[in-house]
Amino acid sequence: MSENPAANPAIAKRFRGFLPVVVDVETGGFNAATDALLEIAVVLVRMDETGRLYRHETAAYHVKPFEGANMEPASLEVNGIDPHHPLRPAVSEQDALSRLFKEIRAEIRATGCTKAILVGHNAHFDLGFLNAAITRTGIKRNPFHPFSAFDTATLGGVAYGQTVLKRALLAAGLDYDDASAHSARYDTEQTADLFCQIVNQFQPIFDGAVGAVTGAAESPDLS
Repeated sequence: MSENPAANPAIAKRFRGFLPVVVDVETGGFNAATDALLEIAVVLVRMDETGRLYRHETAAYHVKPFEGANMEPASLEVNGIDPHHPLRPAVSEQDALSRLFKEIRAEIRATGCTKAILVGHNAHFDLGFLNAAITRTGIKRNPFHPFSAFDTATLGGVAYGQTVLKRALLAAGLDYDDASAHSARYDTEQTADLFCQIVNQFQPIFDGAVGAVTGAAESPDLS
């Protein structure tokens, strides 16, 4: 990722000052307090001049397991990660989060947003591991809202009747590659595409709601 002054500040109005940032983690289990964070990827989304969202840049890191981290064999079998492979270019949790947060804060400034909000598929899983890593590392200036999130499993259920990422993507007319699944980078980019598609699909409803509120605010009170 790199700071880009082309960021459209209109995105701040779309989500009440929040900047959506898509996150996916690959882990050594399901317990954020005890299990290793092994990969993290972040995708920034941007808004074009017509108000439609699109996927922008991606940053992804392999992460070294924190000291004493638990890693369940079943989880490693699913994600295909060998945490101790000698050619695995992993960085510490501190390094990964510091680099990602720097880029996210730059995007927040460029768009005039006040805070980032995590977007994820089953988002509170990702947010739980992110918050646990923040606590372990003691990193300050967390750009994310600590408990609010946009969940594409919920959004996919509303828009397409599908809560599984692959099925929601296919229902939305988007691609999904089984061979690439369970890579944090790939899953995050697919989740970002799904999020943008759903938000753009609802743009006419949003525009109508904004128009109704604006019209009500400008109408004289004749009562």
